[in-house]
Amino acid sequence: MKKNSKRNNNLRVSGIEMNSVNAEKEKHESQNNFVELLPLEVTLEIFSQLDIQSLCRASVTCRSWNYAIRNSDSLWKPHCLTVRTVCQREIDNDLESGYSWRVILLRNYQKSKVKHEWLSGRYSNICSPFSLPEKIMCPMDADTWGEILEAELER
Repeated sequence: MKKNSKRNNNLRVSGIEMNSVNAEKEKHESQNNFVELLPLEVTLEIFSQLDIQSLCRASVTCRSWNYAIRNSDSLWKPHCLTVRTVCQREIDNDLESGYSWRVILLRNYQKSKVKHEWLSGRYSNICSPFSLPEKIMCPMDADTWGEILEAELER
């Protein structure tokens, strides 16, 4: 009976040691996480130096980074405005609808990519709707299709 009692004490002591090791590890990780240590303005200034791909990668690093990046319109707005061929009217409509800059970027990035490829002549060889690459096509407004048609007619 004493052996069982002794074994239970060792487990409990071992459990306490494990809890203190985990707490120490979490404390160490928290000390290395600048997002939790620095003022939000400084954190956002650091993240604002990243390109869009790096910003997306940073957002999946940990919860605190994801929260800071995901909820900061100031990080997404410059990227959204510099994406090529995004129509200002589409951005304005999305802003009026209450979308965040991150969501506006997500909504318009694929559209802008397709539009740019159309305007650069990548799809000039398409002669029927059956020839369209389905996976990369997305709905576009009449003005965008008008720009594409004008570019095709000029070619």
